[in-house]
Amino acid sequence: MVRNVSVREQTQCRFCRRGEKYVDYKNVETLQKLLTNRGKMYSRKRSGNCAGCQRKVKRAIKRARFMALLPYCS
Repeated sequence: MVRNVSVREQTQCRFCRRGEKYVDYKNVETLQKLLTNRGKMYSRKRSGNCAGCQRKVKRAIKRARFMALLPYCS
């Protein structure tokens, strides 16, 4: 019996694809891709992250802001 497979394949987030277990707060280039031009974090749906990685990204962005690597706002 053939199962109906959805048109959209199950995709993994960018961190799961690379096999990263830790999102580094010092990697500013990667974190900036997950921020708007005003400094807000993109949602999970917009960024394409899974729930676990989105929480890791949130912590990393907050740490980078505290260490003055990223701005709080534009």
